[in-house]
Amino acid sequence: MGRKSRRHKTTGQRRVSFRRNRQQPARRKRWELPVEQDPKADLATTPRESVVAKGELSRKRTVDVSARGAASDCTWRGTVVAVRGQFVEVDDRQRIWPCTVRRVLRTRLIRDRHPVVVGDEVDFTIVADSEGRLNEGVIETVHPRRTALTRSDGRRTHTIAANLDQALVISSIREPFLKPHLIDRYLVAAHAGDLAAIICVNKIDLDEEGQADEVLERYARLGYRTVATSARTLAGVDALRELLAGCKTLLVGQSGVGKSSLLNAIQPDLQLKTAHVSATTEKGRHTTTTAVWLKLDIGGAVVDTPGIRALDVAMVPLNELEMHFVEFVDKVPNCKFPDCVHIHEQDCAVKEAVEAGQIDPSRYESYVGLFYDLSETQKSARQ
Repeated sequence: MGRKSRRHKTTGQRRVSFRRNRQQPARRKRWELPVEQDPKADLATTPRESVVAKGELSRKRTVDVSARGAASDCTWRGTVVAVRGQFVEVDDRQRIWPCTVRRVLRTRLIRDRHPVVVGDEVDFTIVADSEGRLNEGVIETVHPRRTALTRSDGRRTHTIAANLDQALVISSIREPFLKPHLIDRYLVAAHAGDLAAIICVNKIDLDEEGQADEVLERYARLGYRTVATSARTLAGVDALRELLAGCKTLLVGQSGVGKSSLLNAIQPDLQLKTAHVSATTEKGRHTTTTAVWLKLDIGGAVVDTPGIRALDVAMVPLNELEMHFVEFVDKVPNCKFPDCVHIHEQDCAVKEAVEAGQIDPSRYESYVGLFYDLSETQKSARQ
């Protein structure tokens, strides 16, 4: 007679692994030593014991997964919606699972500061607790990222979020003051990560000199979508809502520019924490401590992120920096030298465009500053 194949019953029961205990044992058992070799053994009273290795079946527990539907195993796919310390929250469209990251996966992705980030598509395995309940998971696979916003963190890269459609770069007129060069750094990072970018200038109720219109016009001429808002007066909130509807959007900007306040204005039931900006330093305080995925009633979702006062884009190769300034692209082929860096060379089409008013001087200054920063950073990395 042929061997019968062992199959699961159709009752929805599955054998799943226990959650591995990574803690060290409270005390070392000396069962592996013969009694005569144990100096602390009392030959008259110490019994001999033998330990038999457990089989694979005894390392598993039977659980009921019928509520999850008929599946061939206990592995599902979901989207990371938050990373909180060692735990990752994964949404499989039915519920949120607290998960850990498989150690081998974390080791393989050690080049990244965070191997799993908000927006990642992951496969995770369900594990049972001591009572056989399916309450936790272990992330086994991180799928390739379609888009990402990344910054450098020392010698490693730090991906802020992944698989989003667009990045909303938020600045404020005051409290804190507008920083065009920081906006340009965010645009480079978004362009390098294949993300569309929107520029938002908030707190226009404090704009007494019309600076917001001047800044937004500069970027609108380059083809970027722009919006001026005030979370206090709700000016521009409807226009911003239309830009976010149906899209997965990453919100980035300094602390205090009003990211959480704008989200509360768009969808009040989010009730995100906000804080006042210091009157003496003009710097905001962190109210968002970790990137978190928030669903919108208008469709789509946003990822709110902690404020970043300085953005290091050292992950961008130096010879590719020019391509992330969109107004340079059609000028570069007209430079005299093929390796022109557009700073000290003669017959540079980019510098001629700056002098002719075709490229904004502020944008060119951002490029030059970034070029020298990348040169120093990448030189130090090679040493």
